[in-house]
Order: sequence, then C-alpha cells, then structure tokens
Amino acid sequence: MTRKIRWGVLGCADIATKSVIPAIQSSRLGRVSAIASRDPGKATQMAARFGIDRAYGSYEALLADPDIDAIYNPLPNHLHVPLTIRALQHDKPVLCEKPIALSAAQALELQTPHKAARLPVAEAFMIRYHPQWKKARALVAEGRLGEVRAIQTIFSYYLDDPANVRNQADIGGGGLFDVGCYAINTARLLFEAEPARAIALMERHPVFGTDRLTSGLLEFPEGRQLAFTCSTQLALTQKVTVLGTLGRLEIPIPFNAPADKPTVLVLDDGRDLAGGGREQIAIEPADQYREQVDAFAESVLFGTPLDTGLENALANTRAIDALFRSAVSGRWEEP
Repeated sequence: MTRKIRWGVLGCADIATKSVIPAIQSSRLGRVSAIASRDPGKATQMAARFGIDRAYGSYEALLADPDIDAIYNPLPNHLHVPLTIRALQHDKPVLCEKPIALSAAQALELQTPHKAARLPVAEAFMIRYHPQWKKARALVAEGRLGEVRAIQTIFSYYLDDPANVRNQADIGGGGLFDVGCYAINTARLLFEAEPARAIALMERHPVFGTDRLTSGLLEFPEGRQLAFTCSTQLALTQKVTVLGTLGRLEIPIPFNAPADKPTVLVLDDGRDLAGGGREQIAIEPADQYREQVDAFAESVLFGTPLDTGLENALANTRAIDALFRSAVSGRWEEP
C-alpha cells in the first residue's frame, strides 16, 4: 500500500484554508500533519478545524519537524522565495503558490538550494491539472482549431480592502502577479513555447500603488500572440478564447472551475456568426487542487516529472518581468 506524504502548511492564507488544505485532506496520497502561523492561536484554531495533528507558532518550528515530508507555501508573495529556500535547507520538497518569486532574479535564488536538495519544487498553477485544460491541449494538438495563432484572456475581480495582501505593493500585490500570471502561463502551455517579447499598459491605484489594471501583448515564435487584460478592480470576469485558422475554442470558467460541477468547452468552426458550427464539450467535475497535490505527491514518492517545476516557473517570471519593464519604458521588452 502506498504511503501518504505528510504535509506541513505555512500560514493560514485563504487559498490554503478554502481550497488546498481540504484538497490535501481528501487526496489519495497526502494529509496535512502540521500547520504554522506567526499567530499561535490561529494555527491552533485551523488545526482543530481541519483535524491537523500539530500547530506551530513559527514557520521555522514546522520546517524543523522531522515527521513532515513536504511543504505547502501559500504565504504572501514576498515570502515565497525565502521560506521555500528554508524548506529546501530542511530537506523538504515545496509546492509554492504563484508567483513563485517577485522577479526572475529572485527565482534564480532557488536554483542552488533546489539542486543541492535534489527535491521537487513546483509553482502552484492548479489549472494545469484540471481536465478542461488537458482537453484544451488535446484539441489544439489534434488540429481541431487548425493553426492556433492567437489567445485572448480576461481575468478580473473587484477588491478595495487596503489590508488585503493583494493591495499591498511592497509585498507583491497587484493584478499582474495575482491573476495576469495565469494568462501568461496558459498561453505558454497551449503554444508550447516561450514569448519572444512583451509590451504592457499598466494603471496603478493612486493609494495602494499596485497595478489595478494591466493589459499585455506577448509575441511568441512564428508571430503567435497572447493579448490579455487583468484587474483587481473590475467586475468579476474570466474567459479564455483560443483562435485558430479552422476554429476557435472558448473556456468560459478557465481558472476557478468549481470542484463539484461540470464545466464546458465551446468549440466553433466559424462557419457563421449564429453558432451554426458550435459544439459544446462537457468536462466532468474535478477538484483541480486535489489533482495538483496528488501530482506533487507522485513526484515526491515516485519521482514523476512535474509540469510546473522550477524551470517552468522561472520562464513565467521572466515574462512577468518583461511586462513590468515595458509598463515603465513604453517599449517592447524581451523576457
């Protein structure tokens, strides 16, 4: 019988308590054995809520626990790199929330401890494990869209709470880091290539200093393009449209697909504008967070390659860097 890996969770972030901890507790290959918070009372409360054995009042105490096999790091963005390095130094593999770093230079700091530990490190792009994205990749590979030339993505929500980490510029808040990164990651996934150059428009919040509205254009080899808009202060919206020479594919709920309801892909051969060539493809319900943690556990237990490993994360971070530079320079920038 395959043993389950024992997870340690750093902090009590919403993504952890609402999505990832429940996913681990219901997964095939893992369970949460410890949780840490700088507020010991909060750690104790979450441990009781989720049936977690141990609660720690410091991250270091959890990392030093010899009974923990893997770490989930959902801390604020500026703590992703330092705490992931500390986990590797304690011989713990790490599933780190996106973005894995606030710059490519920061991401490169992970390479030496990663190579020294020889343990898995992954960026938590859970969407790559949902069957709707696997089906989208298959449709592209099968040529159902012809030659895919363009992708258009929108990802927005409205958040004006100044205390929320997403609205704090000094610790990595803002739309590009939080949700624009998904547009880049999924375009790289479908194009199976890296962008050659990028240009961006960015509007910053007058008080928070975060980018609350960013639009970007990334050019991939052979002239293929991603155009996206992301925002932390627009109406809740998600949509991806993949455009090919023979058809288009729409993914109506691309990033926050419900775990308990089916999703749908819409394939249209473009024969008319009235939907005459429209086909709906039903996708079975799936908890993409559970699929993600089981995939990570398989990497820890069996050495299975990770689709979202450190090199992939570094490539995504380089593209984000280029967009931030472009927003300042007003020019195309190379990742």
